[in-house]
Order: sequence, then structure tokens, then C-alpha cells
Amino acid sequence: MNTLQDLPSWISGKREDLVGDLAAYVSRETPSDDKALLVSGLAWVEEWLQDRIGRPASRRLVDGGIWGDTLVLDYPSEGDAGGWITALCHYDTVWSAGTLRDWPVAVEGDRFSGPGAFDMKGGLVQLVWAIRMAKELGLPRPNVRLVLNGDEEVGSPASRSVIEAEVVRGDAVLVFEASAGGALKTARKGVGIFHVKATGKEAHAGLDPEVGASAIDEIARVILQLHAAADLAKGTTVNVGLVHGGTRTNVKAGSAVADLDVRVTSEAEVRRIDSVLSDLVPHSPEAMLTVSGAWNRPVMARSPETARLFAEAERVADLLGFPLAETSVGGASDGNFAAALGLPVLDGLGAVGDGAHARHEWISIDGMLERTCLAAGLLAVLAEPAELGQHGEADAMVG
Repeated sequence: MNTLQDLPSWISGKREDLVGDLAAYVSRETPSDDKALLVSGLAWVEEWLQDRIGRPASRRLVDGGIWGDTLVLDYPSEGDAGGWITALCHYDTVWSAGTLRDWPVAVEGDRFSGPGAFDMKGGLVQLVWAIRMAKELGLPRPNVRLVLNGDEEVGSPASRSVIEAEVVRGDAVLVFEASAGGALKTARKGVGIFHVKATGKEAHAGLDPEVGASAIDEIARVILQLHAAADLAKGTTVNVGLVHGGTRTNVKAGSAVADLDVRVTSEAEVRRIDSVLSDLVPHSPEAMLTVSGAWNRPVMARSPETARLFAEAERVADLLGFPLAETSVGGASDGNFAAALGLPVLDGLGAVGDGAHARHEWISIDGMLERTCLAAGLLAVLAEPAELGQHGEADAMVG
């Protein structure tokens, strides 16, 4: 019987295959705002999946409208596993069409670089090869439901309802987003995107300085209030990242807008920030403030169930011979949706590297092989129907 200690030697012989798969995947541009490229990219992914791990038992494609479609594929266990694990992977990237022309895929030693390799195409390659490795080595794995969405980088507006409907049909959720310096993510902040509009009253700035109301003056005062609402000790950040308004330097501005990003670690802070926004009032009686926007992703809290799920991953990593850490991050993912529904979520199972959304984006090839083994080992441990954190017959696979 093969054990988890057999995984590294097997995957090392497939190194060039993994690199080749990732190169082919990254070479297909899938920007979030280009539906045609998303459609063709997802078609390639589905064909590649069939070649690597076979046809799924079921397939559901949900139209994303102007955004990328969401594909749900079921891969039942070849054994008698009763539980389901949902794997979340987005195939869209932040990189615009044509980026590959001046930033092609490159491999230098252990470093693989290319747009979207770290966030998060490398993660899907690792998951697929983990499933294939389990089959080739005869290791157990649970039933796997793979959810592929093409709008994560824009907040998952079309796929959120699909993700929420699918994850509740399973027992736990594994998210193959990039790691954080090698650490898995067991907590993420909730994210809110809001817009504050100030409406003033135009007047000649030089001839009538005491007439009218400047919307820019109003929005400047609002910005100070909003930034003062941040509480770093509680993990709450407030950032006004965009400001625009006015028409001429000699005209008191009739309108101005501030767009802000808010990140919080608790529902209590969600409520506090909601109160801050609702309590905004204009300085001038002739001005008006309106707030729009919403919380884009709920808080992903580190629940006891998620902690036990990480403990299983840590145990597998120890058996494979490398340390594994966990962390909380300010960025959000589709895992936030699953955690808010009460499911255990282990995020950051994807690539080891750096540079998400940056031109120096890269991943470690050695790290890709290591984390593929981690994914296969974790699936083997989770193949047992016992509660997460309990050791069952899967221990035979690790000794």
C-alpha cells in the first residue's frame, strides 16, 4: 500500500508535466473584463481537466452574463467515501488582454513567472495533479466538487450565489488561492466597497465666496471622518482610494465623490462602520451627502472547525517533512462566503511565491510540487467520514 511518504518521489518525476501545464494555462489570457477570452479560457481548462483527471460525473455551467461563467464539476471518489469536499478556484485574472506580449511566461531555475501564475492558476494545477496522484498511487480521497468561477477578481458578482449553493452541499471547503508567504489562510477580513457623494451648490468662487456650497469641501471633511474611523488595533482599515469632483477652479464644486475600501475582522466592526457611514452629515445646510455601496464579502473567521482542518493539513505537512504555518490576511476570497455559512474553510492551498497583482508575480516550482503533495495528503486524510480532526483509517496512509 502506498503511503503519503511516497508522494514526493512520484511528483518529482512529473515536474516537467506540471510546469508544462501551468505554462499552457498562463499562456491563455483570462482577464475578468473580457468575456470572450474568459469563455475560451474556460473551454481550455475543461478540456485539460478531462485529459488529466477524466470526465466528471456531472457538469453544470452557469452563465455569468457580462462576467465569466461558473463551472461546477463533480468528481466522486473511486472508493466508498461518503463526504464531499468543495474546491474553489477562480480562473479570471487582473491582467488585461495583451499583457503576455511584453510579459511572456518565463522559467528561471525554481522561479516560474507569468500573469496570473501566483493568483491563482498555479493553485488549480496543484489540485488537479493532487487528484491525479491519488488515483495513480491508489490513495483514498473524498468526493470532490470543483467550482470554477471567472469573476472573483471583481468581487464574484455573478458567481456568489452559485458558490453559496454549492458549498452547503459539502462538508468542508478548500480554496486554492495563493499562500501567504507559504502560510495557509484560516481567517480573512470582510470587505466593503462604498461611495460617498456630496452634492453642493455652484457659485462663482471669486465674486460670491459666501454664496453656495462646495461639494469638494464637503467630501474633504468626510474623508477626514472616514479615515479617523479606522481602528488598526481591531484590524479595521478605511481607505479612500478615489476622489473626483468639480468642474472649474473658479466654480464652487456642485458635486464630488469619494470611493472607499473598508476591511474588518468582526461583525461588531461591520456594524460600527455602518453607523459611521449612516451618521455622516454635511457641514453646509445647502449641501447633501448620499452613501451607496455594500459589504462585498463577509468576514472569514477562524472557527474551531477551520482550526481542526488546519491541524489535519499541518499533520500531513509534518509527515511530508516541511513546516506549515497559518495566518490571517486582509485580502478576501470566495472562501469568505463559505465561512459565513458556517463551513470549515482552509484557504491559501495554492502556490508558494509572491507578487499577486504585480509585475513581479512568480511562483516556486519546488513549492508547487510540495503543495501538490500536501493537497493529495490532505484529501487522503479527509476521505474518512469521521469528523474533521479525528484520526481514522486514513492513518494507514500516513505511516
